[in-house]
Amino acid sequence: MVNRIFFIGIILGIPLSVAASLLHWPAVASFIIYCFTIIALASFMGRATESLAITVGPRIGGLLNATFGNAVELIISIFALKAGLVSVVLASLTGSVLGNLLLVGGLSFFIGGLKFKRQKFNVHDAQHNAGLMIFAIVVAFVFPEVFSLTLDNHESFTLSVWVSAIMIFLYLAALYFKLVTHRGVYAYEEETGPHDEEETAEWTKKKSIIILFLATLAVAYISENLVHTFEEVGKTLGWSEVFIGIIIVAIVGNAAEHASAVLMAYKNKVGVTVEIAVGSTLQIAMFVAPVLVLASALFEKQMSLVFSLPELVSMVLAVFLTISLTNDGDTNWFEGLTLLAAYLIMGVGFYLL
Repeated sequence: MVNRIFFIGIILGIPLSVAASLLHWPAVASFIIYCFTIIALASFMGRATESLAITVGPRIGGLLNATFGNAVELIISIFALKAGLVSVVLASLTGSVLGNLLLVGGLSFFIGGLKFKRQKFNVHDAQHNAGLMIFAIVVAFVFPEVFSLTLDNHESFTLSVWVSAIMIFLYLAALYFKLVTHRGVYAYEEETGPHDEEETAEWTKKKSIIILFLATLAVAYISENLVHTFEEVGKTLGWSEVFIGIIIVAIVGNAAEHASAVLMAYKNKVGVTVEIAVGSTLQIAMFVAPVLVLASALFEKQMSLVFSLPELVSMVLAVFLTISLTNDGDTNWFEGLTLLAAYLIMGVGFYLL
């Protein structure tokens, strides 16, 4: 039923999106059409990556899901940078970190915990990811923030470029560590349902790749038009650029992985859920953000890794809360509710801000 709704959303949404951009419909109406169409497209991207994940295993599957889920946000952010909306891009990166750790992780643990009293996942992966999250958010993001107090804009951007290059290198090294040199070294057998072994992919590998490619092209086109509605929508609805970036862009941009992570938790495949939520956070912090910093050098307005104080504090708190709840390789519905509560508190704060 849900898949049918999203299919209808794509059939109607793409022509309406084209019409809205060519005929210059009102910004709020266009904004709603663009967002719903991107979410519908993201759902198909999620189904395609899930089909691929069944054939390649949970670890690579989670990585694929996070990668194509983040592709949507990367596309939106590049067009936002082109338009000079640096504050929106930084806010959307913050929103992705908060959304993945607190909203996606919290909702997944809560839904899965209602069905299963305890859900276990690889504690070695959890501890490995914890170290990377502390590096990416606490070290790599806080460091440029502190030094920006005594550096000018050009020097801050130079520092951000160096930090970005180092983070990309370490992220690629982490993938090589997990997928090549130490693949299977910290293997863990999850508690799965009785029919999990019989699970088959919804689509073939070829069909999944074609759908991913076409959906990404459509998202790129719609995202460029979506960015141009931000300013007018903000004025009409009384939303700040920070709120649009942290809540709206982050949720729309990560819709595919949100749905996939919750579904995996409901199927008691919480290891995939953690790989999506935490893996996506690491990819945002260690790859997407650095790529955007480097890409901004091509535009009129450069982006440094200098977040506002509320953004930085919220990300650091989200990281430490997530680590404290997941570092034991075990979760339940109450821990999920705790993460959701933290997300709601921060959401209200950024709305008022």
